[in-house]
Amino acid sequence: MIEMIRKWWRSFQFCSALKQGNSRLAEKLLREIQKSGSKLSWLEKLYRDKRQAEQSLREQQRELSTLKRKLAAVKPPAASSFQEVFDLFDSSTLIPDTNFIEYIYKSFKLVERDEGLLQCTGIDARTFDEFEASLVGFLESEYNRLRKKSNFDTLLKEAVDDLNGLKKGKDPEYRFELSSHVYLTRYFLENVYCSSLAWFLVYQSGLLPTPINILDIAAGPGTVIYGLALLLQSSSGFFATPPMHISYYSLELQKDLQYRGLQFWRKYMEKKDINAYFRFNTTSFFNYDSQDSKIPKSFFDFITICHCFFADSEMRHQSQTIYQEIFRNCLKPQGYVLLTIQDKKLFKHYHLETGSDRLEELGVVTRFVEELGLKLVWYKYLNSIDKRKTVSGPEFAKFARENLYPQKRMKSLLHQYLGLPFDYRYTIDDYVILAQNAIIRE
Repeated sequence: MIEMIRKWWRSFQFCSALKQGNSRLAEKLLREIQKSGSKLSWLEKLYRDKRQAEQSLREQQRELSTLKRKLAAVKPPAASSFQEVFDLFDSSTLIPDTNFIEYIYKSFKLVERDEGLLQCTGIDARTFDEFEASLVGFLESEYNRLRKKSNFDTLLKEAVDDLNGLKKGKDPEYRFELSSHVYLTRYFLENVYCSSLAWFLVYQSGLLPTPINILDIAAGPGTVIYGLALLLQSSSGFFATPPMHISYYSLELQKDLQYRGLQFWRKYMEKKDINAYFRFNTTSFFNYDSQDSKIPKSFFDFITICHCFFADSEMRHQSQTIYQEIFRNCLKPQGYVLLTIQDKKLFKHYHLETGSDRLEELGVVTRFVEELGLKLVWYKYLNSIDKRKTVSGPEFAKFARENLYPQKRMKSLLHQYLGLPFDYRYTIDDYVILAQNAIIRE
């Protein structure tokens, strides 16, 4: 009986330490619980696994840094042979550059509010202003061409109504003639903004390989590769990027989304000397069993899913089963899965409200990852505001006007074609989650 009371008391203290953010005390108590031989609770196991994953990641980063220092100290017999040796060791992953990391934190005004919440109110204007201006120019040309159609207004309305279903918790179909244009006008900039930050977090962790093979599931117009390309563009001047060949495999049902993304890439990104090879598979991932031989096995360093998590429960369950199969078959043994999901959609699936409880958040993220047959490496909640709790519309509108970066060039198209009555700004409220297959093949 006494031992049971001791066990309960230690667990109670452990929970209290986590709620207070006292990691040192929590680790001390966890060691005591493990030493006592008591069976760990679900929360204690979760915290232990998280710490082990963080320790493993730190060790990988130290090992990479040590290799680079040792290699730099070598005095080679010939410059060419040294370069060959350097490329052999240094081309596997990009070594995080502290000056570049500091630049991104300053430009995007990133503030770590706690271990999971990363507030973001800024932007790398040097990169995004040019990108936005080019996108607006591309879309203006497209709209001018399309407006010549007699049924333009009808085509525009059906595409807008389809995407507006997101606000009502419905899954858009993206199958209408102007769906790709409306998506590029309304959501593309914001989602590329998020994708660029997601790749930055991967880079900061020392896990961004060169070259890199990416499978993008439900890829749309290629938001994921645009985010990576803009991150590499932002790094210009900070370090010499090794040959960064990107093999990008787009799995997307709507061919018009794929085509429009590639069309803009050729007008803008190809001028930036981004070395990327595209392969398009225009089919639904729900048909994976019938055409899986088309997707290379054990080939991809990263499999990405950006916002393709369904509101419909049946479709969500079916997609989770297929995602697991793709992860098992197509990911390299030590590869990663990069997931991006909007905060409300993540919590709504578990019948919870987005709230301020970080422990509940960790449990939800872990459960979400495990249901996909994965194990959590790390996650960050990227939010424009400094708290998890949802704020009212008028309150957020005031905050946005005073703190968030405007879409200065896109606003004219948002007013003219989508009828938005306000000037839109770069906002973010997404969970970026890095995971691996639960059973890693050696």
